Amino acid sequence: MCGRYAQSRNVHQLRLAFGLPEEALPGDVDPRAWPPLEELEPDYNISPGRSVYAVLGPPPQAAEPGPPGPRSLHTLRWGLIPSWAKDRNVGYRMINARSETIADKPSFRTAFRRRRCLLPADAYYEWQLIGKDGSAEPSTSPATDPHHRRRKAKADKKPWSVRYSGGEPLALAGIFERWRDPEADANDPGAWVWSCAVVTTEAAPELSHIHERMPVVVPPQDWARWLDPAAGPDELALLLEDTPAELLRADEVSTDVNSIKNNGPGLLLPLSESGSGEPDTLF
Repeated sequence: MCGRYAQSRNVHQLRLAFGLPEEALPGDVDPRAWPPLEELEPDYNISPGRSVYAVLGPPPQAAEPGPPGPRSLHTLRWGLIPSWAKDRNVGYRMINARSETIADKPSFRTAFRRRRCLLPADAYYEWQLIGKDGSAEPSTSPATDPHHRRRKAKADKKPWSVRYSGGEPLALAGIFERWRDPEADANDPGAWVWSCAVVTTEAAPELSHIHERMPVVVPPQDWARWLDPAAGPDELALLLEDTPAELLRADEVSTDVNSIKNNGPGLLLPLSESGSGEPDTLF
C-alpha cells in the first residue's frame, strides 16, 4: 500500500524532469473540463486529503483538427472520489487502487480505462512491523490479511523510505476522477473536485521484507504508454508489472515521519547517515 510520500520539486523542476512544456493549457481553462495547477510547497510527509502534483496525458482537442496536445502538470486531491459519491470524505478510504482488481472494481474501473496519471514523488514511505522480541516482519494489507489490525496493534512500526538510487523522481502510477459537490453552486469553481489514487501491487522481492504491497512505479520508458488513452487492458496489465525494483533503494528513517505534524527534508535522511549509530539498512 502507499499511505505517505514525499515530493519537494517545484513546477519548473517537474516540467523539466517529465519533459513537459511550460504552458500546455491556457490559463483560463474551465475547472469542469480540466484540473487546475497550483504552486505547492515542498512536502516531505504527504498524507491523504492533501493536494499533490500529477502529470496527465494529452488533453482532448474537441472539434479542432490535428493531434492531441502535450502532457501537462496539474494538482489533484489525494483520495479518489468517484463521480457518483455523495460525500467527498469517501476519498479518504480510496487512496490506493489494487492493480489486481482495478479493471473491475466499480470505484476505479472507469478511471483506469480513461483517466490515468503519474504522481511525482521523491520517495514513498512504508512501515515494517517490529515484534516485542525485536523480530521484524512485513506489514500487510487489510484486504488480504484478516488479522491485519491485530498484528498491527501488537507491534511497533519501523518506517522506511523507498526511492531511486540516483535521486530521480519516482513516477507513481495513478488514476484520477472529477467529482461535483452537490451542495455547491455549479458556477463555483470549487464545486468541482479533481482527485486521485495511487495504484499498488504485490511488493517486489527486494522490498517484501518491509510491506507485502508497494506502489506501481512507472519507469520513464513507459510514461507515454501509461498516459495514452488508447492503451488497451493487456498493455496496461504489462505496465503494472514493470516496476524497476532493481533501481530502488530502501532506507530506514526516523520515526518522526510517523506523525503528519512533522515535515522537512530531514524525514528522508537515512538513519545510517544521521549520526544515530544505527547500522546501515540498505538491501
